[in-house]
Amino acid sequence: MDKRTFFLDQIIKLNKFHYKNSVEFKKITNLFFKKNKIDKLENIPFVPARLFKEVDLRSISKKKIFKTLNSSGTSSNTPSKIFLDKENAERQTKVLNEIVSKILGKKRIPMLIIDEKINIDNKNKFDAKTAAIIGFSLFGRNHNYLIKNKQIDYETLNNFLKNYGNENFLIFGFTSYVYQYLINQLDKGKKDLNLSKGILIHGGGWKKMASIKISNTKFKDRLKKKLKIEHIYNYYGLIEQTGSIFFECKSCGCFNPSKYSEIIIRDKNFNILPKKKIGYLQLISLLPTSYPGHSILTEDLGEIIDNSCNDCKGKKKFHVHGRVEQSEVRGCSDT
Repeated sequence: MDKRTFFLDQIIKLNKFHYKNSVEFKKITNLFFKKNKIDKLENIPFVPARLFKEVDLRSISKKKIFKTLNSSGTSSNTPSKIFLDKENAERQTKVLNEIVSKILGKKRIPMLIIDEKINIDNKNKFDAKTAAIIGFSLFGRNHNYLIKNKQIDYETLNNFLKNYGNENFLIFGFTSYVYQYLINQLDKGKKDLNLSKGILIHGGGWKKMASIKISNTKFKDRLKKKLKIEHIYNYYGLIEQTGSIFFECKSCGCFNPSKYSEIIIRDKNFNILPKKKIGYLQLISLLPTSYPGHSILTEDLGEIIDNSCNDCKGKKKFHVHGRVEQSEVRGCSDT
């Protein structure tokens, strides 16, 4: 069975589950998608990402809620709320591990986190940035936090490089933090470091960096020149679909859906757009079972492109072109 056939079968079953178990999703479906015959991917009802800020969307009872994720950094101060039961949380972790292991391998390596040390007072409720750090920390060991009082902690950095600088190590941070600290602060301090053994994974924060007007290519070039980092992986995803992340192809710079996800591009009237046409990204995932986040219309613009890259041959390829104008800037919805 090919991916499309398998994926369609599974997403139809998941859609039926959410229709049966989520009162709010049932209302949305009946109001906007009643005429849709759910027999193909393009007809799967979708939920606007913004609705997660306004309505409690869940397909489980309150007593089954194991963890609540919140988006961060919204201008309205109204975060998205994602309700996970234990099964859904474990599924997300398992799939994230499967996807990231293709880059890092299965062996945990020393990790440098471009952030301040996180303080998790309530392990059942935290924001998107904390969730990302916790999620990616599973792939590292000997975790070191680079930032202290909003400055690079050079003592920590130097000790880390002394102990682990000659072996492969993981660097993780939000894009804006990587730019602010690894690039800008080191520039101001006129410090060049050799992080050539580092594997950098970053995501999120591109919307917050819009005023800087630095392209992804220039961002990478500065990291390579300043820090000798050659292995740089940008990822895209939503907190509303944690685990279903899209990694950038190292050769061509596009994003590819995994076997657990799919994308559709729609115009402002929600019509399907063909390749090479820019429109709203709709993300479809098999992972969300405790809440109806299986099909989300984002506030991000993207386009599906032709595939001429040998490294992602046979896969769907897409680019992300940023947030729709007047859309809120938020934390890990960038991711």
